[in-house]
Amino acid sequence: MNNREALGSWIRRFLMEYLVGERNLARNTQQSYRDAVRLLVVFVAAKTHKKVDELLIADIDADLLRAFLRHIEEKRKCGIASRNQRLAAIHALAGFIAERCPEYLDWCAQLRTVKSKRSAPIPVCYLEKLEIDALLDAPNPATLLGNRDRALLLFMYNSGARADEAAKLCIDDLNLHSGADSTLSSVCLHGKGGKSRICPLWASTTAILRNLVAGRIGKEPVFLSRRLQPLTRFGIHEIVKRYAQAAISRIPDMRKKRIGPHTIRHTTATHLLRAGVDINTIRAWLGHVSINTTNIYAETELQMKAKALGLCAVDSKRSAKHWRDNPGLMSFLAQI
Repeated sequence: MNNREALGSWIRRFLMEYLVGERNLARNTQQSYRDAVRLLVVFVAAKTHKKVDELLIADIDADLLRAFLRHIEEKRKCGIASRNQRLAAIHALAGFIAERCPEYLDWCAQLRTVKSKRSAPIPVCYLEKLEIDALLDAPNPATLLGNRDRALLLFMYNSGARADEAAKLCIDDLNLHSGADSTLSSVCLHGKGGKSRICPLWASTTAILRNLVAGRIGKEPVFLSRRLQPLTRFGIHEIVKRYAQAAISRIPDMRKKRIGPHTIRHTTATHLLRAGVDINTIRAWLGHVSINTTNIYAETELQMKAKALGLCAVDSKRSAKHWRDNPGLMSFLAQI
């Protein structure tokens, strides 16, 4: 078997050289591409009755790719967004192979005929002020873990940080002032694609973070587990879900919302918009590359304003008067 025909060698180069060395993609993105390719390889091996290390590039065609996408939707219960992400990763692999091996240009073009599936936009889920207050009040600050969890939730609401950004936050990333200068405190967040941004911190956030990191060195993660290990984004997700359940006992309507770390991020953006902060500042605050990503919050606010306007509308039962029934207008028209 020619090494240029073997699928395995190309996948290794794609994952180890291209994604890491040439593209320098974020670790989470690399893992997402890896998972997509792994699922595809297992599916193709089963359909062609071959071992994984025996697969050839030619074993994958457009029809098999469509069957794979149906498989992950129907059997694995993947949503449309996940389906499209898997497809994008496979398209990237095909493009990588074709760029370096021109005889596979036609093969790549065939795979690219498989298009992503359109889906209805998912409404932004955010918390009202009373709901976010209930979430922030859920941890017990009298305990070490409760104090850490309140600091985490308050920090995420203040900064709009992603779960991964909060998990990677180090003490050196904090710029905490005291006394009258506490309003000058800020944090440096390291987001997607290695991009960094500075976010201001409230005096209340500054105080609780200063207490949390007291006596610790600058290279340590800010948020640690009970075993003094760095929290992961999955751990942060579980913390948010746990306190969301506690908050639901106070505000039952929160049960209708799917609450996770990104819900807090959406809440930050929506509340900033309500406070009159311009959309471009919110884009920089959240670390969005494109303003189009941030515009979803403006659209949400427009819907809320339209709903409020509808509630204030006057219900008039008087029928409109036809212009022909207006003698003054008819006299005016007759003089022209």
